[in-house]
Amino acid sequence: MVVHSLFAELVMNRTSYTTREVILLKSSILFWEKGYAETSMKDIASSCGFRPANIYNYFCNKETILFEILKDEMEAILKPIRKLKGDASINPPDALRKIIENHVRLTLGVRRSSMLLFDVGLGYLSKKNKKKIIQLRDEYDEICREILTRGIQMGFFRKIDVKLVAFSVASIIARSRMWFSPNGKYSVDEYIDFIYDFITRGIISMRR
Repeated sequence: MVVHSLFAELVMNRTSYTTREVILLKSSILFWEKGYAETSMKDIASSCGFRPANIYNYFCNKETILFEILKDEMEAILKPIRKLKGDASINPPDALRKIIENHVRLTLGVRRSSMLLFDVGLGYLSKKNKKKIIQLRDEYDEICREILTRGIQMGFFRKIDVKLVAFSVASIIARSRMWFSPNGKYSVDEYIDFIYDFITRGIISMRR
């Protein structure tokens, strides 16, 4: 399974992990492979090499683990791009590329199992926790829309439905985790170039 190889890669690239990180990494793999409903706290503890009671020192229940996995993923996507919003020192096309590059690398990188979990995981969250994740997702969309709007105002992009384009960018990247292979024809860098070229060819202003 690809998630096992990705977890092995992550382990090789780090010398130490906090207990919390181990629980979240192992849980994301179990949730994706077995399904959230079919995975028990006992399964998670066994995978981590703990006793079940040890898990409760860090997370009060299984839903909390799922919530933290999804929250961590959204924060990983958002943290590098929050500074792009309203930053006049970087032109909108370059800002858009940074968003695409960051999102692609996270989506196709070692966290791929928890990214795969995102689409189905929301349905298992409480209303309160689901709202928090959606707010983070909305923040991502808002950053994209602001950059696209600024690009239109500055003449880089033609007049477009910025909401539709922002959704399309996120959807294209998210879908790629289902089929992209690091052993395939294209590297991650080449795929980033392709998406950026594909998107910008559709929105670039002919006046530039």
